[in-house]
Amino acid sequence: MAANLVIIAGGGIGGLATALTLHQIGVPCLVLEAVREMRPLGVGINIQPNAVRELYDLGITAADLDSVGMPAEEWALVGLNGKDIYSEPRGRLAGYNWPQYAVHRGELHLLLYRKVIERLGADAVRLGSRVTGYRKTSDGVVAQVEHADGSSSEISADLLIGADGIHSAVRAQMHPDQPPIHWGGALMWRGVTRAKPIRTGASFVGLGTHRHRVVFYPISKPDPRTGLALINWIAEITLDNAEGWKQYGWFREAAAEDLLHHFEGWSWDWLDVPALIQGAEAIFENPMIDRDPVPTWQDGPVVLLGDAAHAMYPTGSNGASQAIVDARVLGAAFTQHGPTPAALAAYNAKLCEPISKLILRNRGAGPFGLLNIVDERCGGVFDDIDDVIAPAERTEFMAGYKAAAGFAVQELNAAPPILPRSAGASPAKANLAI
Repeated sequence: MAANLVIIAGGGIGGLATALTLHQIGVPCLVLEAVREMRPLGVGINIQPNAVRELYDLGITAADLDSVGMPAEEWALVGLNGKDIYSEPRGRLAGYNWPQYAVHRGELHLLLYRKVIERLGADAVRLGSRVTGYRKTSDGVVAQVEHADGSSSEISADLLIGADGIHSAVRAQMHPDQPPIHWGGALMWRGVTRAKPIRTGASFVGLGTHRHRVVFYPISKPDPRTGLALINWIAEITLDNAEGWKQYGWFREAAAEDLLHHFEGWSWDWLDVPALIQGAEAIFENPMIDRDPVPTWQDGPVVLLGDAAHAMYPTGSNGASQAIVDARVLGAAFTQHGPTPAALAAYNAKLCEPISKLILRNRGAGPFGLLNIVDERCGGVFDDIDDVIAPAERTEFMAGYKAAAGFAVQELNAAPPILPRSAGASPAKANLAI
């Protein structure tokens, strides 16, 4: 067994951020990823300022992030009559020391992958290798691996980090009696359309009600020739979920005709939702799903991270952000305890309980809960929003969510770095020779 080798099961955003973090502090690691080829999958996501800070501390620059997205400037909720319910500046315009980024998820993923290969070497990520389980030993853990060619192998290490997503095999072994994937009834269609950005030109807008809405925001700057930008959009309805998800798998390509009838008449002088939907090159359909929280993310030398630990509804735009923060908190624990089960316990103690609460908070619509309140009080149609929900109540609601999600502006700006760039794993407990 290589001394202090850490195996990372999963090469998604969380797994790659972990690999970069461990390299930064001098801990050898190996990423095992099931896909045979890294491709830019997915559509738009937001990276909150707390996670952007961590990317900067990893040496990911503003220019790097500008190449895969753009800084967000506004977050807004709009009623069914096209009138504002709530809006606020985001990122540096809101007083943060770091921006918020709206990015193409797949391009961010490839950016992190390239950084891992550049810094750790081509052998640091083994594609076509899926971790299917583990076996604890007296001095570490053995990862059981299936390869794309049909063969299997076992790899010994000190620690195993399960960053293998919502369908995590590591989590399934750690918690064999966990409930099935939870679906609350929301069905989403996602796409990217070239269109003119609205409002600030970098605005995140949620329009409609908690059970029937469209969310959209640009993930690129406008083309100087056409004025068109890549607009990421999510169209969502809520169905009866009494019998659970019974349809054709978790993810499929769809056509505009599958959803247009849900959004007929959603047009104003500043937005045409049907045109936005019809303009997408590709549309993907999937249920909004998460997993019930588990009491611990740790099993001795094994720990969960990212969606494997805390798959949550995307209503707060903080799934990928939390995975990045996970990696940094885990790295900080290594600097205190070395790459040991004690470090995993410290990481688990710091994050498992509060993030489990955030999972449940997001089920209650997260920051989109304001749409729910307005819908209950007036059906989403109003003349003056202040007559429906007072400004102080709106502000208090949003402040509570940001505090729970870890990006309240004053607290974040005042907080010390999770992991300073000069940090290294605890020398008293880490023998870093391979």
